Amino acid sequence: MTSLSSIVKGSSMAPPRCLIYGPAGVGKTTFGASAPNPIFIQTEDGADVVGADRFPLAETYADVENAIGTLAKEDHAYATVVVDSLDWLEQLIWQRVCQVHKITSIEDLGYGKGYVFALDIWRSFLDGLNFLRTQKQMAVIMLAHSHIKRFEDPASEGYDRYEIKLHRKAGDVVSEAADLIGFATYRTSTKTIDKGFGQKKNIPLGTGERVLRTSELPAFVAKSRYNIPAELPLSWDALISAITEKKEAA
Repeated sequence: MTSLSSIVKGSSMAPPRCLIYGPAGVGKTTFGASAPNPIFIQTEDGADVVGADRFPLAETYADVENAIGTLAKEDHAYATVVVDSLDWLEQLIWQRVCQVHKITSIEDLGYGKGYVFALDIWRSFLDGLNFLRTQKQMAVIMLAHSHIKRFEDPASEGYDRYEIKLHRKAGDVVSEAADLIGFATYRTSTKTIDKGFGQKKNIPLGTGERVLRTSELPAFVAKSRYNIPAELPLSWDALISAITEKKEAA
């Protein structure tokens, strides 16, 4: 029986669930390695470069399940679980679908059914991460690559934008589960040049500074359940400081 004494008031500071995506080499893995006491679940190589603790490279989805299960069952001091990366994990999930249904390609089931079956595995994966968050008090960082896709906006003309490099259905499920989706990129500035005959042109200039965009714009996907700036330095300390400052101010 529910009573008024069971009502939870105010907000609570649970460990964040972050999805960080961007082009190769921008610093996503380094971002994950800068979080408190991280442990990497690798579906692609990279964590060795930053010297982070890591499970052996996952070759099947069962390897990923086992890594999450180990963190759930055993005592440890890890405070952050980092999955690197989701788009390589997707290949393992498709592989699992093919094994279960005894097919050679996820397309073999027809009518997009293979991708629908994959969603059950994605949800199980996310449930496992959420267990680590709620029962082990671990922050969750999911890393992914970006790609450019055409977005057909019903309110205006279509345009290209950066999106998470996942099948659309999987991307929707993972995005919904994240507290924050950050687009990792480089800050750019523009310079106006004179083309002659009274014509001018703006050209982009790279600054080399790596930033995390947390508020969606037409050029990229992003979201945040936290009241934080739309752009931050690409570092865990900058992100958690912004979240904490807004939390304390509230």
